[in-house]
Amino acid sequence: MPTIFICDDEAEILRYLDKLLQASGYRVETFQRGTDLLMRLESTAIMPCDVILQDVRMPDLDGLQMLDQIRKRWPGVPVVIMTAHGTIDDAINAIKQGAYDYITKPFPKEKLLGMLERLLDHCRLTHENRQLREELQRGSGVSDAIIFCSAAFREVYDLTLQVAESDANILVMGESGTGKELIAAALHRNSPRRAKPFVSLNCAVLSDTLLESQLFGHVRGAFTGAIMNQKGLLEEADGGTLFLDEIGDVSPAVQAKLLRVTQEKDFIVLGSTRTRKVDVRFVAATNKDLMNEVKEGRFREDLFYRLNVISINLPPLRERRDDIEPLARHFLKASTRRMKKDVISIDDDALQALLQYDWPGNVRELENVMERAVILARNGTITVGLLPLGARREAAVTGAGAAQMVALDEIERQHITAILKETGFHKSRSAEILGISRKTLDRKISEYRLT
Repeated sequence: MPTIFICDDEAEILRYLDKLLQASGYRVETFQRGTDLLMRLESTAIMPCDVILQDVRMPDLDGLQMLDQIRKRWPGVPVVIMTAHGTIDDAINAIKQGAYDYITKPFPKEKLLGMLERLLDHCRLTHENRQLREELQRGSGVSDAIIFCSAAFREVYDLTLQVAESDANILVMGESGTGKELIAAALHRNSPRRAKPFVSLNCAVLSDTLLESQLFGHVRGAFTGAIMNQKGLLEEADGGTLFLDEIGDVSPAVQAKLLRVTQEKDFIVLGSTRTRKVDVRFVAATNKDLMNEVKEGRFREDLFYRLNVISINLPPLRERRDDIEPLARHFLKASTRRMKKDVISIDDDALQALLQYDWPGNVRELENVMERAVILARNGTITVGLLPLGARREAAVTGAGAAQMVALDEIERQHITAILKETGFHKSRSAEILGISRKTLDRKISEYRLT
């Protein structure tokens, strides 16, 4: 049953619409002040309504200002403006600012109900089309699940939706495994470029030559092994979004070429002399302190400011502990569905261990821990014995009145050691479970002198 929010300072209008729409099968909530409506929207992490009917003239908040706040913070909810004959110009301005439609008072019930029916049909089709596009993205390895209930991540997600409508380049920063690619995909899905490609590239895993070839493309004979022409990801992403993960690992030579693309919107294919134009929004991500990389001379200052028009900082999982349980249950469902196993719950001790653990590998590590637990489970419940030794050990240290405190780097060393032992020192698998890159794991092994 669709839910409609109605905001109008005239009590009679609210009573009439409430009675009419409920009789027509809608849920209805009414508000006489614009600020009350905005507070109601703020009160929940999930959009609580399908349509907003809003008067253009409100005593406490200008209707166009109110529309602007709704469009910025909840861009997916359609707004219909209600207006008297003398304020039609305001309604037309509202349409220009993003309102779905307007209707003039007094409105025949057939006209209102017909408009709502068309609007909800349009929203349903839009939603189905978006789901189809996202299914196609998932088929190429990009998951779009963003699960959270913490205030820390709510701020991040609200900022993501707010800046998605702009065309500015975005820099997403955070530790490995915090969900930077998910935020990049959300930026694309909620942007005017959503109908165009979202293309992702991990810059840390390729050599300079391969990275340039992937980005810019090459012509036959451009380098040894270039046996045919290849289109680069810049052309693939034309009109859409190009996500450059681990941008801090890009060499100075490639940085210089990227700077040209961000400034001039053109590039030269490897082995060619012809300039090609491209229209791409860049979303870059890194787990490094890029300002420090700039100061140390390892990253170009001009490219940093080109990419960092707006920055989004993702908190590590240990700073958003309210999200651990919903994420764990989400990964449990996803793993059981994928593996066709009947594992449906997490017992209290296992949940407590998950909540107390500091998750150096963040969300990616939690996903791998839950997948591993589902694989090993012999009945329908995840128990603490199915969790990796590092998580159990840290839970024991931090739980039940333990008096001795352990430094964070010691906890990390113990956890990495435990994972390496479990995998027989298989570095690639260990890095996958930890949710970090192989390069980062090698650095940690050297730092902690693990053998």
